[in-house]
Amino acid sequence: MEPNELVFQKTQPMVRRSDGFIVPWSRDAIVKQLLTETKLAKEFYDVKPIGKEEAEQIAIEVEDKILNLGLGFISGPLIRELVNNVLLDKSKETPEYAVYRNILTRVGAPVYDAYLIDIGAGYKAKENANLQPNAETAHKRKADWVSGEEYLLLMPPKLADSHLAGDLHIHDLEYFGTRPFCQDWDLRYFFYYGLMPDGLGTRTSVAGPAKHAEVAILHTAKILASAQTNFAGGEGFYNFLVFLAPYIRGLSYERVKQLMQMMFFEYTQAYVARGGQLVFSNIQVQPGVPELWRNVPIVAKGRIGPDVYGDYEDEVRLSFKALYDVAYKGDYWGKPFNFPKLENVISPEFFKPEYDELWLDVHRTVAKFGTPYFDNMLPAYRGYGKGVSCYQCCAYCFVETREGNPEFENKLNFVDGKHFTMGGWQVISLNLPRMAYKTNGDDSKLFEESRRLMDYAVEIFKIKKKWMNIILKRNRIPFATQRPMDPKTGQRGPPAVDFDGLVFTMGLVGGNEMAQWHTGYQFHEDPEAVKILVKLILEMQKYRKELQEKSGLNLALARTPAESTAQRFAIADLLNDNYRDKAEQLVKGDLDEAKFALADGKTDVPVYYSNGTHVSVGAKMNLIDRIDIEQKFFPLLSGGDMLHVWLGENSSDPEALYKLTQRIATRTNVGYYAYTKDLTICNSCGKVTPNINETCPHCKSSDVEWWSRVTGYYQAVSGWNKGKMKELKDRYRAPL
Repeated sequence: MEPNELVFQKTQPMVRRSDGFIVPWSRDAIVKQLLTETKLAKEFYDVKPIGKEEAEQIAIEVEDKILNLGLGFISGPLIRELVNNVLLDKSKETPEYAVYRNILTRVGAPVYDAYLIDIGAGYKAKENANLQPNAETAHKRKADWVSGEEYLLLMPPKLADSHLAGDLHIHDLEYFGTRPFCQDWDLRYFFYYGLMPDGLGTRTSVAGPAKHAEVAILHTAKILASAQTNFAGGEGFYNFLVFLAPYIRGLSYERVKQLMQMMFFEYTQAYVARGGQLVFSNIQVQPGVPELWRNVPIVAKGRIGPDVYGDYEDEVRLSFKALYDVAYKGDYWGKPFNFPKLENVISPEFFKPEYDELWLDVHRTVAKFGTPYFDNMLPAYRGYGKGVSCYQCCAYCFVETREGNPEFENKLNFVDGKHFTMGGWQVISLNLPRMAYKTNGDDSKLFEESRRLMDYAVEIFKIKKKWMNIILKRNRIPFATQRPMDPKTGQRGPPAVDFDGLVFTMGLVGGNEMAQWHTGYQFHEDPEAVKILVKLILEMQKYRKELQEKSGLNLALARTPAESTAQRFAIADLLNDNYRDKAEQLVKGDLDEAKFALADGKTDVPVYYSNGTHVSVGAKMNLIDRIDIEQKFFPLLSGGDMLHVWLGENSSDPEALYKLTQRIATRTNVGYYAYTKDLTICNSCGKVTPNINETCPHCKSSDVEWWSRVTGYYQAVSGWNKGKMKELKDRYRAPL
């Protein structure tokens, strides 16, 4: 090598670009980078992009730094960091430069952390027990890391910091800029227009409306698989058996039972959802045709009517019985089907003696597996008969009412393809215990702090809407926006999803611990603890209405499932010098183990706050007293709430369980609940036995897997984070 080449390499290094190429150094590349990328400043921060003269000055400063290093080669990421260093330094005098720095920052994981994700040994907590130990999950976790950082960097710092610090939690952050949250689908849309999985018709084959029962069932599975590519959360079907009933006519019971079995296996054997997981699915089922739908024309096989759904009462009863006969048997090993979630609607017309045998079928499955859910429409606040309602995903409630809704009757009768679409845009949970830590027993300050966090949540919702407007404009969620051709008119039908009806949900986590710090008592210890949360929710509901009117957003308050958030908030408070001493007095779980692990830099530790508005799971109290406390919050949380009944060893009598269901449904305000039965599955002999056993009662093998309900769905306990695992062990299973 000639001496002049050495001088050239020292003063003019070669650059290893991020796209994989090696090119000569060029200061102009920095100028171009700054002028191009800071255009986002206007879109997301309302800050003007950097000017050319400023960009050239920054490029000169960076070049001086690089040439002084005397390197022969330099990486693109290092150049970017040097640019960011200059921007950060300038931000001390000019705040806009901090915005530019956020936009130019790289996102991603260190190689070592990415490696840990690949082998399933990452130090981060498990956020979703439905994720499976496979290669796709590793890929998803790395993609989630990049996406989450991107969205936080494109938010105003105070909002991003509120999430990172644990004041609030932005759920499904990895999908914040690309998709809505969850959706409950109206099957009539697909039974009339057919199935277009890509939403476009040009990338996949297009099927006409199902003409046969088998095809109708298969279409439902493909709808769920397609929808999860456009949504971040659970996918489900409203009125599942009712809308399916026209396809069942004339079939024998054995044939219908086979179809229900096919449905279960189609839903639970396709690892097609985000990151190689099962589609999180639910179906709303009733043992007969609801009063609202009895005179509504059927939609099936590409046509409307002439029959009405009330003509298909026998078919709905038959399919309901078949559904539960299959659910009771379970899969080939005898395991329960964890999906779809079976959302049983309890309404006045079905709580009659003629349906008792069907309800006993449900409770036989409850006694064996605990899997079904109950959507109780009997309390007055549920407004039964005034509209349509569904519980969706883990425990979110969506409602569309007649009042003030001129399109309701058209949607009910499928006029011009109009139909019901119920779902959510985004969920943000608020850290209630931290509200209490900050306000030290002062009611007015507590309410003020809740309003501050609600303001932050609405600001984030507005950013979400801004992102989604971009996505919709560019047609990036085509399954949700599809407008299939009506073969009879040749005109395009309405979009599959009415985005104006989707809900932004603010969730509550740690109500019990909030009350404990504020009053000195937990819910089960003193009525004053319950009263303060009731007062807080009433204040929040009042402010929610104000925010809804000002923002134009459809807002709801709910108890969020908080599968990982209950743990994350507890950890955030333990790591914060301002709240650590207080949190150490309140968090549930194994505090000593958690403190040791946190000191070692680990963040999957066995601590948690109580979910939503729940009584502490370890409170040793009888079930009726616990229900009496938790029922008070249901009428206040229109966005959804859930009661868990933890079943112990002596809970296998279907008739006793049915009587308890009747009591809860008719004598309380509980709107949604489920019985949870713990199970042990032996990996050696394949047998399924009740309760949590260290060894298999049949073959004595210690190679066993536990199953239970994590928040709003069943899944193997080995996939839970340590906070939820500790909660499982802490649950008090009161005798019935």
